Amino acid sequence: MGKVVRFHEFGGPEVLRFEEQAPRQPGSGEVRIKVQAMGLNRAEAMYFRGQYLESAGLPSGLGYEAAGVVESVGPDVDKSWLGKQVATIPAFSMNEYGMLGEEVIAPASALGEYPAKLSPVEGAAVWMQYLTAYGALMDTAHLAKGEFVMIPAASSSVGIAATQIVRAEGAISIATTRRSGKKAELLSLGADHVIATEEEDIVARVKEITGGKGARVIFDPVAGPFVEKLAQAAAIGGIIIEYGALSLQPTPFPLMAALGKGLSIRGFTLWEITRVPEKLTAAKKYVFDRLADGRFHPKVAKIFPFAQTVEAYKYLESNAQVGKVVITAA
Repeated sequence: MGKVVRFHEFGGPEVLRFEEQAPRQPGSGEVRIKVQAMGLNRAEAMYFRGQYLESAGLPSGLGYEAAGVVESVGPDVDKSWLGKQVATIPAFSMNEYGMLGEEVIAPASALGEYPAKLSPVEGAAVWMQYLTAYGALMDTAHLAKGEFVMIPAASSSVGIAATQIVRAEGAISIATTRRSGKKAELLSLGADHVIATEEEDIVARVKEITGGKGARVIFDPVAGPFVEKLAQAAAIGGIIIEYGALSLQPTPFPLMAALGKGLSIRGFTLWEITRVPEKLTAAKKYVFDRLADGRFHPKVAKIFPFAQTVEAYKYLESNAQVGKVVITAA
């Protein structure tokens, strides 16, 4: 028997419970993974609170990212996966698969290898963040050298991945965070500029940094009323990509700024990459190659043991972290 995390009602992290589960054999298109580490994401917190894009069918498992070793494969799965060190890509529904467990079943199509120089903890901090940032910045916005890119909530794992992509592509990052306490660390992680939005005039600072042009690309997980400020800080012909809803407030459409600047404002989810095999293949190679040569490196904020899963999600929701929150199975 092995432990898994499930929930039977919606609410805060306290609704999560450990349950014993007998080992399952993988079916068609599936593998079984002996889990070593699990990466936590805001999507999961929204999922168990009943606020996610997809509603959980109760009771439900939880978790998108697990790193571990493939110990069994389904009858139609390539046996070369056996014994490989892998991490799962969020390319499935949590109503069908949950990655928070000591042993988990995952679709073989959602497996990604990571460079051997990374630990399992770091491996669990790869795919959600880098593929989300890649899909928005490279596949959607077609980021170019020398452009200014605004990255709100830059201390998140996706924000840090975006900062690394912007640097690798020769563009200029403008990271934002609510208060100045995280400024120094964000600069040390590669941000070119950092704005504390509760302490500085974000529109004036962006104009100052960009010489009055504004940011051509804005990669935002906050939404809500903040979008009005982002539109004011955007460049003519700019694009605002909304990939989250951290504010949980209604999001106005900034009509006058959009008209005056010809702005594009669009939503984005990782599914735009994971549901298109050729895009996913290209994205995985892009990320793997840059992890291997050191241009990218996951930033782990804090590690919790599996028994402290509830505490780990509470920490995730506190916004105190810079980088990824990871749970270890042992």
